[in-house]
Amino acid sequence: MCDNAEEKDVQENEKERESAFESGSITVMKDGHFIHCLTIIGQIEGHIILPSHNKTTKYEHVIPQLVAIEESREIEGLLIILNTVGGDVEAGLAIAELLSTMNTPTASLVLGGGHSIGVPLAVSCKKSFIAKSATMTVHPVRMNGTVLGVPQTLSYFEKMQDRIIRFVESNSKISADDFRALMMKTGELIMDVGCVLDGEEAVSCGLIDELGGLSDALDFLNMKIEEGNDALHGNES
Repeated sequence: MCDNAEEKDVQENEKERESAFESGSITVMKDGHFIHCLTIIGQIEGHIILPSHNKTTKYEHVIPQLVAIEESREIEGLLIILNTVGGDVEAGLAIAELLSTMNTPTASLVLGGGHSIGVPLAVSCKKSFIAKSATMTVHPVRMNGTVLGVPQTLSYFEKMQDRIIRFVESNSKISADDFRALMMKTGELIMDVGCVLDGEEAVSCGLIDELGGLSDALDFLNMKIEEGNDALHGNES
């Protein structure tokens, strides 16, 4: 019986490792609370499948995971770890919108880089952290491939850009005017407008809440979980 139990535990651990490898996510326990960690890495893939050699985060995989986490009775907090070059604007914004409307306590941590559409994703959680060595690239909406040079195309770009600016303003401490100024900054990016912010600059301008690392993000989630439990028990009594 003991050997069977040990073999079952080994098999379950192996399944968890395989799941973490395939999905880029894992559930861990922190101070008695279950916290799910979800990674957004490489390029965010949208409606077009990217080449197989690209490291991607597929939005059709992430969205069902977020729904499952929100509805889970076991998972009490969600940590989003970002190291992304950006990607599909609408797909990234869809994930960010879902994150911003979750009741589950959420925290984001930017490691390496949170560029382009990674910026709205980083600010979408209840609290955002960034490593001191990480960077974030802020620039206007761009589109690859063939683009029709007609007024309707320019109008679409402007509306998409306005959606991003409003979202960032609503979910961070930076104003719309200041964020737009960062987007349109010249002289910093070669062949483009925009700017690159390091960790300290991202915090000082109000885009990200705090400099920090993994332990800081997990401590915040644990605190919010306990606050929620205390409030729930207070209402019950």
